[in-house]
Amino acid sequence: MKKSLKAQSFYAGKNKIAIVGLGYVGLPLAAHLSRHFTVIGFDISEANVAELKKGHDRTMELSDGELKKANIHFTSKPADLAGCKLFIVAVPTPVDHFHVPDLGAMENASAIIGRHLTAGSCVVYESTVYPGVTEDICVPILERESKLKLGRDFTVGYSPERINPGDKVHTVSNTVKIISASDAETLNLLEGIYGAVVKVRLHRASSIKVAEAAKVIENTQRDINIALMNELAIIFNKMGIDTLEVLEAAGTKWNFLNFRPGLVGGHCIGVDPYYLTYKAESIGYRPEVILSGRRINDNMGKYVAERTVKMLIAADIQVKKARVAILGLSFKENVPDLRNTRVVDIINELKDYGVTVMAHDPLAIPEEAREHCGIEPVSLKAIKDVEAVILAVAHREYMELGIEKIASLCRKNRPILLDIKAVFEPVQAKSLGINYWRL
Repeated sequence: MKKSLKAQSFYAGKNKIAIVGLGYVGLPLAAHLSRHFTVIGFDISEANVAELKKGHDRTMELSDGELKKANIHFTSKPADLAGCKLFIVAVPTPVDHFHVPDLGAMENASAIIGRHLTAGSCVVYESTVYPGVTEDICVPILERESKLKLGRDFTVGYSPERINPGDKVHTVSNTVKIISASDAETLNLLEGIYGAVVKVRLHRASSIKVAEAAKVIENTQRDINIALMNELAIIFNKMGIDTLEVLEAAGTKWNFLNFRPGLVGGHCIGVDPYYLTYKAESIGYRPEVILSGRRINDNMGKYVAERTVKMLIAADIQVKKARVAILGLSFKENVPDLRNTRVVDIINELKDYGVTVMAHDPLAIPEEAREHCGIEPVSLKAIKDVEAVILAVAHREYMELGIEKIASLCRKNRPILLDIKAVFEPVQAKSLGINYWRL
């Protein structure tokens, strides 16, 4: 790897790197960079910083051992950013209740950095945005707060994050990294910095807007494909055909894409398409396919709840005040993050039917469950004699329990089990006398 002259000053420890935002993206990146550079880890959450200083990462992206090895100066004080020459922004970019992009964290981070920006510095954004945000929204904030000028006094770049929460296989070091910058010299700098931690290929995008667009369509493509699987699942269910069996059969074709139905939540797949559609509509084009896929995926929680109600009715169980247990609240298996989880849609819909919902998640923080799901989680021991169980998230703990123990949470008569992740087999469920359905 060829190091630019600017990159060499970072390797020598003369210049510091600041990672702004210490969530599931920023923290692993900071840990990797700290093996080669002097790194400041900044987050506006004093509670988060305090936990990290004590050696614990609540996102579970880093183990306590990995965090202990990372040589990062954690801080929530903006003044500690003074003197840094490279700022990497990895803050959340959600959407609001109307599916409008919320760039508040990006704007706030840009303002904080701008107040501590010095001549010769570079600011790189990793957060998911629509094309144009870096140059049209963030740069003016940096210039306003710093009284400096892009190109003359400082430069910017965009290098979209590709972290997959909970994935210990596809990590920062072995995932191809896109880099882009406002000029060629800065692109060389970023190649030198990111090249220290990314052991596979770096892709140099021709412009910042190209890199922004590439990021936003990655998950848009996945969202549309999952929406197709969800629509097929609804169709096949009406036909009495097991969806997974159909997909396994179709998957024998060499070019069949391996997607499966399910709830689509989290900070990426369920959010990124709205960034693209927002921008498209702002320039006079209404996307049809992307929004159609979003509607299908956003309605899957309601579909699962309705299926639960129908199974209760078919079993001659009164729906109102029926007790239904939901196993798993996070947006995906083996992660504690509840933000934008679509399990909440199942909970709310069942409550509308008068169902009493009991929820458990081995990783969820109770106060976050109350905030994001509007429900007080219970212990697994507290769940017994319920009318039905919905396995919503395939956490490792539930897989270790197995289908028989999960079904035993129901009343002694024929248990009702809805398997959203399709991790169990219908034949086994039938042999155990379980009234079983999988998406």
